[in-house]
Amino acid sequence: MNTADTADSPVVTGIGVVAPTGIGTETHWQATLAGKSGIGRITRFDATGYPVRLAGQVPGFVAGERLPSRLIPQTDHWTHMGLVAAEAALADAGVVPSELPEYEMAVVTASSSGGTEFGQREMERLYRKGPSWVGAYQSIAWFYAATTGQVAIRHGMRGPCGVLCCEQAGGLDALGQARRLIRRGARIVVTGGTDASLCPYGLVAQLSSGGLSTVDDPERAYLPFDEAACGYVPGEGGAMLIVENAESARRRGAGTVYGAIAGYAAGFDPPPGSDRPPAMRRTIERALADAGTAPSEVDVVFADACGTPDGDLAEARAITTVFGPRGVPVTAPKTLTGRLYGGGAALDVATSLLALRDGIIPATAGSSRLAPGCDIDLVLGQPRDGVLRTALVLAHGHGGFTAALVLKK
Repeated sequence: MNTADTADSPVVTGIGVVAPTGIGTETHWQATLAGKSGIGRITRFDATGYPVRLAGQVPGFVAGERLPSRLIPQTDHWTHMGLVAAEAALADAGVVPSELPEYEMAVVTASSSGGTEFGQREMERLYRKGPSWVGAYQSIAWFYAATTGQVAIRHGMRGPCGVLCCEQAGGLDALGQARRLIRRGARIVVTGGTDASLCPYGLVAQLSSGGLSTVDDPERAYLPFDEAACGYVPGEGGAMLIVENAESARRRGAGTVYGAIAGYAAGFDPPPGSDRPPAMRRTIERALADAGTAPSEVDVVFADACGTPDGDLAEARAITTVFGPRGVPVTAPKTLTGRLYGGGAALDVATSLLALRDGIIPATAGSSRLAPGCDIDLVLGQPRDGVLRTALVLAHGHGGFTAALVLKK
């Protein structure tokens, strides 16, 4: 696909990152290239008695230093991070919401857990002290759409708003919806996602999936596609992005265009025990077809990398079926952050756009020996330089959600 083919594709003009690899887009990017991990001991609560004691936590995040004090008691930690990331993305794009028509600005985010920490605190008050001790904001702060609503209210965005609850795939689905809204006439869409479920209730809920790693060594706990893969590490944070119509961005004088959303597709896996194949291969093929892009044109794949032997093998087989054995560089920088659920794929999109910008594929930290059957060109050890024009981002959410996004420089 040439540049002219992407001229009418919605473009990303702003990025805001709040992640275990740092607060701020460039801080995150430099930590990613340096292989600086944000995974460590859980400190948000005492996790001593739990089988999982490691997570990716955002360092140095103090909501009171970054948000109006009135918002803090009204909202959950996950929303605090979403608000900060959205504000950073708007500033990066040079968008001043007060200067734009309020009904032409939209907000679409992804969330997997909602306000878990806020909800646990209020439920504890209910059980221990009674209904009169439960705060009024419990009715909204836990809700999956709370971040969308708070971003929209804070910036006066009254266009179409929504939330996608598709676990890890939600970040790509939110961007897919943002693209639809732009094509239907929205001028600006704030999109992406954050999640934060590092509290006792949230961790127990995650344990029920059976996918979390119980390894206690931060360097060995999350090893996707590796012969020692044993699950994944949870994390908090994510990224928010500004999506615009390409022509509108040019007229506005947008300083940076990180890339175009050229293709998107979503799928859903068949139920366990079905004789139908997983949806990932078909989802990749549909996203490429939507972008008018041949497999040979893809320069890098940002993998979902769930870290479980069966999940990794299924994804590796989907990639090799489409691209051939070791047919395209594959990376999973989320090994530095853990899986961020609603925020994970959005952060992968941000990272892939930075890779396109700088012509560098970040390495997959930790993994070293590919598991049998994972015949992919996994970027290991050091970042890999290259001419990067097209990136494919993959995501798979617990329960069968599958998504793929094609980005063009």
